[in-house]
Amino acid sequence: MAKDAHNKAAEHHDMASKAHRMAAEHHGKGDHAAGKKHSAVALEHSGKAHEASKAANDKSGQQK
Repeated sequence: MAKDAHNKAAEHHDMASKAHRMAAEHHGKGDHAAGKKHSAVALEHSGKAHEASKAANDKSGQQK
């Protein structure tokens, strides 16, 4: 179902956004090790969000 695919994409976008904010917060406090860790998590979720978005778009195109 396209709705499920879009929800999955949205969840990954949300997780990426939260990880980006955490990375920024840690970098702002000078805790670069933790910032780098959160940046890596953000990158992972961003990639998953991209793939999930493409899948959702494909499923939406199949709907009539």
